[in-house]
Amino acid sequence: MARVRRWWGRALGSEGHERSTVLLIAKGTLAATIAWVISYHLLHAQSPAFAPFSAVLIMQVTVYQSLLQSSRYVGAVVAGVAVQAALGFLVGPDVPAFALVALVALTIGRWPALGSQGSQVATAAFFAFSTYVSATSTLDKVTQLGQIILLVLIGCGIGVLVNVTVLPPLRYRSAEHGIRTLAHALCDLVSDIYPALRERGLDEERTGRWRARAEQTGELVTQARTGLRMARESLHYNPRRLFRRGRAHTYFEGYAAVLEALERTLRQVAALTRSLDKSGVRTKTVTATAPFWRATPISWNPSPTSPASSLTSTRTGSATRHPSCTNWPTRHRTTADGWPNRRSGTTCRSRTPAAPMECWSSRPPV
Repeated sequence: MARVRRWWGRALGSEGHERSTVLLIAKGTLAATIAWVISYHLLHAQSPAFAPFSAVLIMQVTVYQSLLQSSRYVGAVVAGVAVQAALGFLVGPDVPAFALVALVALTIGRWPALGSQGSQVATAAFFAFSTYVSATSTLDKVTQLGQIILLVLIGCGIGVLVNVTVLPPLRYRSAEHGIRTLAHALCDLVSDIYPALRERGLDEERTGRWRARAEQTGELVTQARTGLRMARESLHYNPRRLFRRGRAHTYFEGYAAVLEALERTLRQVAALTRSLDKSGVRTKTVTATAPFWRATPISWNPSPTSPASSLTSTRTGSATRHPSCTNWPTRHRTTADGWPNRRSGTTCRSRTPAAPMECWSSRPPV
């Protein structure tokens, strides 16, 4: 009950998803009731449910979507009824005729122009077949099939009219909410990565968790783009935008630019998390195959007469050249007293060239 009260509090207190849901339910109820009164009490139709069903079906979150879906739905119903009328009068009301009607209707329903309303072709054809079978005369059959189309037109017209006149939705908040959610998710991820990189506290579990979070933000990008598209669509054929002329947030170019910048940043952060995750696995593998305590000790005593890269092996007593020991930028500290070189596998104890440096090589001694 507490959750229900909070939900209604959000719906009554501010604009958002909860209030949009309440308005959509209320407008759908109003449109269905008006359609039922017209189809049943005024027209005395034999199948009055077609009108309220159509009114509820095309009640969409934007006026543009209501107009688009209503045109597709009417086209699908007309196609289904036409298929039944043609095949019914040619073949008859037998089982082979029904199978042929279903085959043709389902094939037409695959037409991409019908979109999500393609399945209504078969639905309308089946209802039309039932009406056709129950009719007693040819005139009655034609009348009943035409009445189906009329009821669908009435329901769609009432649904569009109610959606346009009763608080037509403007979806500004959907664009803001999607972009803000994506920005907060990206900010939280970067805020977790930065302290760990500064303190050099990386491990495989942490980098794997960063990578998973970066991959999951792709869903937030999709939601933000959907919200922006709905916000743009809400302006089309909406009479409320005529009263908001000159106000802010009329167009959405700024939202699109911010979303594009966030997407670019997200791709870079995702690439960083993948690199950190792969480097963490590689470092763990090197550590497991070349333990520190099994290393070969090498000492380096630089002098003005000897090259800086000359190393003397304390184990063999022979001079060994390790050019990577003098390549200071490639050293990365991993322990309290060592900087391993990833190319040669050596680890140097001292970073000061003036002091003797002891290096360990992960390669086995010769």
